[in-house]
Amino acid sequence: RGKSPVLQVVSRPAQLKKLGLSKETVLTTVETAIGGTEAGYLFEGIQRFPILVRLKESVRENLSDIGQIPVGAGEHFTVPLNEVAKLEIQETYGDIRRENTKKRAAVLINVRGTDTASFIEIARSAIEQNLTLPSGYYLEWGGSFKNLELAKQRLLVVVPLALSLVFAMIYMAFGSVLQTLLVFGCVPMALIGGVLGLMVNGLEFSISAAVGFIALSGIAVLNGVVLVSFLNTLRQQGLSGDELIERGTSLRLRPVIMTAVTDIFGFLPM
Repeated sequence: RGKSPVLQVVSRPAQLKKLGLSKETVLTTVETAIGGTEAGYLFEGIQRFPILVRLKESVRENLSDIGQIPVGAGEHFTVPLNEVAKLEIQETYGDIRRENTKKRAAVLINVRGTDTASFIEIARSAIEQNLTLPSGYYLEWGGSFKNLELAKQRLLVVVPLALSLVFAMIYMAFGSVLQTLLVFGCVPMALIGGVLGLMVNGLEFSISAAVGFIALSGIAVLNGVVLVSFLNTLRQQGLSGDELIERGTSLRLRPVIMTAVTDIFGFLPM
């Protein structure tokens, strides 16, 4: 969290000992005066509202007035708070959070105008050059960047596995390594269009873009399978050479465009 003005109350042990007071008495008085203590409840029908007792806001905002808060030192004796405690306003952290038994301070940033990975690289370089962490301290980059790193690790395993399975299924369908490679040749050509699409729209590569590229690869493979299987059918009918290519591509143009256009409009909102 960022720093904010915080009232610090530091007891004076010598004065407390002389008056026979405990730190708890001083802190309880401050808690009641500043934070408030429930003194009872106000009932309106079936609704119950707590009654909070504390100093009015104008007094709570004035350090000198806070110092005059009476602290009970006996049955009929009180002393001002500033006599038994040191009061000061300091810029410090309002609370200390822990994670896995370790103190943690978080800096939250919304990245704009660049992708998260590029921003982290710049931030890391600047921190390494200008910040020396004491022993026992360390930095951890989380949020979207951490999710991106985890997703990349998964994609490095899932994508090759998926492509291998698709390659095997295409080979089982055609029984030809050459035709299988021909179908898979559609994938890099399709990815070129995807990269150009990101550049034209001014978008950075992200997990959503990665999912889109995977879907794009599937569409390219599907269209390749449709075309090659139809060419094989025409070859069995006795066509060959340029006539085979011209007739096959012209007759399969509409199905290929239909599958591509439906996916384009499906992914357009994302």
